[in-house]
Amino acid sequence: MKIGVLADTHAYFDPRLPEFLAGVEAILHTGDVGAQEVLDELGRIAPVHAIRGNMDPAEMNLPLSLSLRFEGVQVELRHQLPVPQAELQAWSDGALLGRMHPERREAFLETFDAATRAVIFGHSHQPCLLTLGHKLFFNPGSAGKQRFSLPRSCGVLEIFPRGVRGTVLSLERYNERLPGEVWLPVSE
Repeated sequence: MKIGVLADTHAYFDPRLPEFLAGVEAILHTGDVGAQEVLDELGRIAPVHAIRGNMDPAEMNLPLSLSLRFEGVQVELRHQLPVPQAELQAWSDGALLGRMHPERREAFLETFDAATRAVIFGHSHQPCLLTLGHKLFFNPGSAGKQRFSLPRSCGVLEIFPRGVRGTVLSLERYNERLPGEVWLPVSE
């Protein structure tokens, strides 16, 4: 199963998204959608599951988080994680920060359901793709208009019988700062 992954569109629907998301069976949007029109356009591609980001008005009636199952794989959507993305990356890399505070890392991992295999998030506008605690953490980056010097990107989550694969796709002509793809087996 192939699933489109978006975050932080901020009321902008990139006209190339139908091409990038061709063939997906569902689309996950992790908030800061910005406008109902974005969800309507995405809905022309595939069914959309979206959550509310810190910039989305309550009138959009989006939940703050979602837990979904696709082909037996549980996926959680959150706009913002309870730890900075840089700390998550340090834990995954085995950096000094991760070794110094193992109790903080474990407390963070306990905020997710034990059955969850993929955590899709946004907010930072910076793509992130890593594994930690037998979970795939996937921030597709921002699919909205260019902000600061951050890359514009979206992603694809693929679910196979033996695992899940996350891939970040650049919405710009060339971007070497994007993570490639990560594979996570469904069971250890």
